[in-house]
Order: sequence, then structure tokens, then C-alpha cells
Amino acid sequence: MPVKPTEKEQEYFARQEYEKLRKQAAKHREELEARDREEIRKLHFMHCPKCGLGLTTIPYGKVEVDVCGACGGLWLDQGELEKITKGGAGLFSGILRSFGLG
Repeated sequence: MPVKPTEKEQEYFARQEYEKLRKQAAKHREELEARDREEIRKLHFMHCPKCGLGLTTIPYGKVEVDVCGACGGLWLDQGELEKITKGGAGLFSGILRSFGLG
């Protein structure tokens, strides 16, 4: 004669199944987010945020500045403005200090 599981056993297995499904859903969500980030990066990498055309990299001191040949926009990566203005007392240095970056 088969033994019927107790209510606590049923609850335990239901929790186990729920946890398994929750982990699968989280993993799937992370994979989708990673794929979406990669697609966005591919679409926008080295394209001008203003006009959308390609950017050209030119050396300027210790940094490489991204320049748009179409609209003339100049774009800096994170930390590059600080490198350009480091040690200076010019306008950019003052702006950076006012934002707590210099």
C-alpha cells in the first residue's frame, strides 16, 4: 500500500520546486540582461551620441579623444577630462572642483 506524504513533506517539496524555478528565472533574466547590454553596446559603440555617425579617435596628451567628423562633437571617456585638466588652474579645472571631481 503506497504511503501518502504528510502535509509538511508536501510543503517541503513545494518549497524546493519553487526555489528551483526561482533560480532558473533569475538566471534567465540575467542572461537576457547581458544579451541586451551587448546588443546596445554593439549599436552605440564609437557612434556619436549627438548625430549617430561614427567617431574617430585622436590622441590628445595622455588620452584619446573621440571626435565626430560630421557634427564636430568631442567626446571623452570616464576620467579623461580629469587627466586633461590635471594640475591646471583653468576653466575646466574649476568646473571639476565645483563638482568634487578635481
